[in-house]
Amino acid sequence: MATELPRKQVAVVGVGWSGGIIASELAKAGIECIGLERGSERKINDFIMQKDELRYAVRYELMQDLSKETLSFRNDRDMRALPMRQMGSFLLGTDLGGAGIHWNGQCPRFFPYDFEIRSQTIDRYGEDRIPEDMNLQDWGISYDEIEEHFSHFDDTIGTSGEDNEMTAERSSDFPTPPMKKTPSIRLFHEAAENLGLHPYMSASANLSEAYTNPDGKTINQCMYCSFCERFGCDYQAKSDPLITVIPTAVETGNFEIRTHANVRSVSYDGERTDGVYFVDTRTGEEFFQPADLVILTTYVMNNTRLLLQSGIGEPFDPDTNTGVIGKNYCYQIMASAQGFFDQQFNLYAGAGALGGQVDDYNADNFDHSDLDFLHGGTIQLTQTGIRPISTNPVPPGTPNWGSEFKQASAHHFYRTLSLGSQGASLPYRYNYLDLDPTYTDALGDPLLRMTYNFTEQDRNLAAHQTARLEEIMQEMGANEVASNPDIGDYNIMPYQTTHNTGGVIMGAEPETSAVNNYLQMWDCENLFVVGASAFPHNSGYNPTPTVGALSYRAAEGILQYLDNPGPLV
Repeated sequence: MATELPRKQVAVVGVGWSGGIIASELAKAGIECIGLERGSERKINDFIMQKDELRYAVRYELMQDLSKETLSFRNDRDMRALPMRQMGSFLLGTDLGGAGIHWNGQCPRFFPYDFEIRSQTIDRYGEDRIPEDMNLQDWGISYDEIEEHFSHFDDTIGTSGEDNEMTAERSSDFPTPPMKKTPSIRLFHEAAENLGLHPYMSASANLSEAYTNPDGKTINQCMYCSFCERFGCDYQAKSDPLITVIPTAVETGNFEIRTHANVRSVSYDGERTDGVYFVDTRTGEEFFQPADLVILTTYVMNNTRLLLQSGIGEPFDPDTNTGVIGKNYCYQIMASAQGFFDQQFNLYAGAGALGGQVDDYNADNFDHSDLDFLHGGTIQLTQTGIRPISTNPVPPGTPNWGSEFKQASAHHFYRTLSLGSQGASLPYRYNYLDLDPTYTDALGDPLLRMTYNFTEQDRNLAAHQTARLEEIMQEMGANEVASNPDIGDYNIMPYQTTHNTGGVIMGAEPETSAVNNYLQMWDCENLFVVGASAFPHNSGYNPTPTVGALSYRAAEGILQYLDNPGPLV
């Protein structure tokens, strides 16, 4: 029998970016909160002098232990889903701070088009332009309504960047200037301009200068050390939850963190929740944490899984295209091109979000009337730093081993540049999440099952973006360009991007969405579900700033609810 703990006003499940933002805003307002984090405690000093590529980038020190909990995967319902046994297509973070610790720091805002994508697509191209099995829908909120929350996130993390006419309008300037423009980025900018495009420096949480945010937390200046993605920042120059929102919440005295607390279910009587059940991962002891309000801020997959395990909301059924929990799982449609040059570039120096990009082929910035896909994607040259174990670029046709391989590898190590496109992932009826009927985790709970494959929309978008990447790379002067425009079927290996979205999507009505635009559950008014699980689709951009904006929006709604309980409108 579970041990019942003292009641709290608010229980926050998962303490990463979303959980940290919610906790800091509520704790500053005097609300007593507890944060339940299934991983271990992490502190900023844990990462000092930890530039260990083997430990963090190859052996996944900061990631989930898949021998204890994973997910199962299949491309379609005719396949048998099997558990993911090693890290591959995406990286599931763990410990205090979550994926916000090992992110790269890319900070773009989604477009106004994204938030009203169905309406704007129909207005411009007609309803027939949307494929029958594409569950495209508006988000139940406009960009203008959420813009102030994007600004709040920028102010908290000190985003470095510059304005560009192809991106969303801002009500305020970037808190800090853009990062340094390296020779490789300068070459990209010149080529893009020659092609009539609109290049700009990427918005970055690797800060160009030291910055103190409105809560009094200081983020240091980036040292361009190249150890961002998969690493915690030992210079404290990459904004993350451990530097910003988590200490802000703790210092109020209103936020208690309990690590090693793996929440297994939300208590639910059919109308309301009164708390959560969790197990201490060290002792196996079970606890019940009573709370007036529960907020799920775990990763995309786990938000969905907890609701399905707890029987909250109607599970999505692809046969009838009804139900909402597990609906609209989306990913990111990646394309790339490598260029091999005569000149050398100092690619050892870099940062997770150091780069230049163009958005002329993103969102609805270009006419889709004669194209066989919707939306688009950003195109970037990023200089994240080349680490020796994971970097071995050689031209196509080079042997995989032997003296010729070694010679080519040494020659091209500093002479290879890569362009990438992050394309939008639009929802498809048969891409969804549910509980696996066969496999369980170490605690005996069913694994989450992912059914997902690329669609014709995705393949056509990837081919279009690959052609644009080749054009830019050739204009940059590459001797040889290598690319693959055919992405084929989705495979859960190798790594692609940790930009998973959907499953608990937001919208304007309960028939087609799980939460309203404050991320309050339609079926349980004192339960909020916050994170990229709320995205009805994924844009042609990194998701974190939109997660941050939605988290600040949710915090605003939660405070309203605590003052005057009931459905928020």
